[in-house]
Amino acid sequence: MIRVLAVIPARYGATRFPGKPLALLWGKPMVQHVWEKCQAASGVDHILVATDDARVLKACAGFGAEAIMTDPGLPSGTDRVAAAALETPGFEIVLNVQGDEPALEPE
Repeated sequence: MIRVLAVIPARYGATRFPGKPLALLWGKPMVQHVWEKCQAASGVDHILVATDDARVLKACAGFGAEAIMTDPGLPSGTDRVAAAALETPGFEIVLNVQGDEPALEPE
């Protein structure tokens, strides 16, 4: 069986919008909205938030998401996803789910 990992890169220290993953939308952090959309998607076996900041890690724990710390020096979300995938073996497909798309449809 093919196993699918969805990784949500959530960089806290973005130059244009620092703290964006924790920005509140409709009463929840943006990263939580994206995680919930991933939960509703069929075919996703595991969801992981890849972050560079302990505040995002703590927020994820608060709503039940698994999150891992990645190197803050990574240059892009794609690099953060790759680092998370290397730490989470056993998946044939890795999805890079943009952490700033809270209205993403699960389909």
